[in-house]
Amino acid sequence: MKLFDKTWKLALSGVVIGLLVMLLAMSGNPANMAICVACFIRDAAGALKLHTAAPVQYFRPEIVGFVCGSFLISVATKEYRSTAGSAPMVRFLLGAVMMIGALVFLGCPLRMVLRMSAGDLNAYVALIGFAGGVATGSCFLKKGFSLGRAYETKSLSGAVLPVLLAALLVIGVATGAYAASTEGPGSKHAPLLLALVVALVIGALAQKSRMCFAGSIRDVILMKNFDLLSIIAALFVVMTVYNIATGNFHLSFSGQPIAHSQHLWNILGMYVVGFAAVLAGGCPLRQLILAGQGSSDSAVTFLGMLLGAAFAHNFNLVGSAAKAATATDAAVPGGPAMPGKIAVIVCIVLLFVIAATNLRRKKAAK
Repeated sequence: MKLFDKTWKLALSGVVIGLLVMLLAMSGNPANMAICVACFIRDAAGALKLHTAAPVQYFRPEIVGFVCGSFLISVATKEYRSTAGSAPMVRFLLGAVMMIGALVFLGCPLRMVLRMSAGDLNAYVALIGFAGGVATGSCFLKKGFSLGRAYETKSLSGAVLPVLLAALLVIGVATGAYAASTEGPGSKHAPLLLALVVALVIGALAQKSRMCFAGSIRDVILMKNFDLLSIIAALFVVMTVYNIATGNFHLSFSGQPIAHSQHLWNILGMYVVGFAAVLAGGCPLRQLILAGQGSSDSAVTFLGMLLGAAFAHNFNLVGSAAKAATATDAAVPGGPAMPGKIAVIVCIVLLFVIAATNLRRKKAAK
């Protein structure tokens, strides 16, 4: 019997994941960002000194947990398959593009849903862009888009990323050699062991349930299948109840933590994420899960996200959070600066080029 062979079971997995996210929120992770895959990869890049933005440097154990949780459960249930060879450099590029779009918006699709559950109307606006990006990618899938076939490789190949991330975590804890923020989002985190254990469980659940934020909308568009969407809906409900109960629910555009109200760029940033996620075969979280169960192609996408985050911060492509006026400082609207706006437009053009040049040619009828 399959563990998640019914829609209600998938929804139940969303409830459990929601409770685990809630635990991280209560234990010290940043407000309105209990989990953000894009932000956590960016923090890890900072910890490894790939960028020098001091407020966002911390080697997040959650990233290790997602990948290793998927790896362990896939090995235990004999679903681990080491594969590689499906347009790795294109996937690397898609990972970088996905990261740039997410950092302009200030969050991955998971954080978008968490922000929605806290009443952040900016995230609801961004959902329009994300759904539009997924819809665009789905149109190209219907037209025959494919990055080619992945081939089975030696088992050790697919285990490289889980082992490497686990080793990096151990090195960081043992030596204290990584950069670590003393203020800002990077300084706010749950206790390391708690974060790691929670992420291991989420990684295992996400692997078994095939949880994917882009895939949930894609399946509705292409197959009228709402199974994956039930996971996201259940997560949203749990976090909404939590935010209302704890007084963290504020239905507004302004005053939201780590957010901005530059609506066009919220929409376009998440449009890039949705479009790139469909072409790559999964959202940022899904890429980590696929990498854990043996996909070297998704591991390459992760490396694209890691270096894309560093590139975005080193060259001022990221959005900035809005700040209210104080007695000494004027209000700051936030959002991306001109380099970030240009980068988003370039990313959209690049995605259309990738999509259009990877359409399978249909054989002419004889």
